[in-house]
Amino acid sequence: MTVLKTIINILEILVLIYFGFAAIYILIFSFAGIFPRKNRQHKKPKHRKFAVLIPGYKEDSVIVEVAEDALKQDYPKEKFDVVVVADSFKAETIEKLKQLPIKVIEVVFEQSTKSKALNKAMEILGDNYDIALVLDADNLMQTDFISKINQAFENGYIVVQGHRVAKNLNTSFAVLDAISEEINNHIFRKGHRNLGLSSALIGSAMAFDYAFFKQTMANVDAIGGFDKELELKLLKGKNKIEYLHKALVYDEKVQKPEVFAKQRKRWLSAQFVYFRRYFFSGVYHLLLKGNIDFFDKVYQMVTPPRVLLAGLVTIITFFYGVVRIISPDSEFLYFSFTEWWPVFLMVVMAFILSIPAKFYSIQTFKALLMLPKAFFIMFLSLFKLKGANKKFIHTQHGTNHN
Repeated sequence: MTVLKTIINILEILVLIYFGFAAIYILIFSFAGIFPRKNRQHKKPKHRKFAVLIPGYKEDSVIVEVAEDALKQDYPKEKFDVVVVADSFKAETIEKLKQLPIKVIEVVFEQSTKSKALNKAMEILGDNYDIALVLDADNLMQTDFISKINQAFENGYIVVQGHRVAKNLNTSFAVLDAISEEINNHIFRKGHRNLGLSSALIGSAMAFDYAFFKQTMANVDAIGGFDKELELKLLKGKNKIEYLHKALVYDEKVQKPEVFAKQRKRWLSAQFVYFRRYFFSGVYHLLLKGNIDFFDKVYQMVTPPRVLLAGLVTIITFFYGVVRIISPDSEFLYFSFTEWWPVFLMVVMAFILSIPAKFYSIQTFKALLMLPKAFFIMFLSLFKLKGANKKFIHTQHGTNHN
């Protein structure tokens, strides 16, 4: 019994350290994110030439609307090209795209990936661009998005992440997905930048110095989580990533539990893959090169996603609360409710600070009723990660819009 108690107590200590640090981490950056961030404005910025890259795989239902919308920017028309990288599109979709004043690059791969599509597009386009702006095939830019990105490059940045927001809130899972993304925007983008660290990338609504991006992407071959691999490479090289909270791109949120499950499975798999791949490198660069940004990103790869963090901390805290009521004098467990309720409180406070005011509504309350289902979907995904990062998982867009 003594041996069993020792093993359980060691596990208790490790679990409290893991979740306790994760709670402190998100609370610090959640608090930092509540303060406004000002970006220096230039009255007469240089108008850089943009390649607006929109890779898509079987996105026939949304791509024409997205391409047409991308042309409506308030930026000089001769200074940006909309480039659709069409993978496995229908012939009639290609024909509609070619009638627009855009560039259409048709690609075919044995195994389709976003990184392959982007690399092929830049190979064909050549080098006559200053900025590569990457969108998803369902993204709609606010009309001043390119202008705001251009301003950021005037401030000397070579990587800029825009603010991706929901364009649909038509199901409970879409609302949960939208809230989740805003929490991540607050903590990992705005909060990080306010404390001098780099913003996290998100896979779209992001812009790069073109030559730099083309060179860097040549060494990125990720099947899943391409943005994570790209981000780790950028931070390893001490490249600061800027975030523009007021530069908006509207993104379609997942609407069904099965799509949510596939998407989160892909994300979780990518996290663990890149943590294993970069952990020792992250420690080395922190200790010997002082690269806090890079190590911080490596740590993020092993932190629990926000839904899992909230769910697991709630369950553990509840367990210790029950034990305290049933057996207040128990000496079998090393910790008690006293140690866990502050962790629970920190997680709750971090979420309260991170969720935008517009989501405090009846619609959100109804969506929260689906939170246990979302938690169990993600929890079960932890046991199905093998090989998830080695195959392309397509998320279908353009259905069930309001």
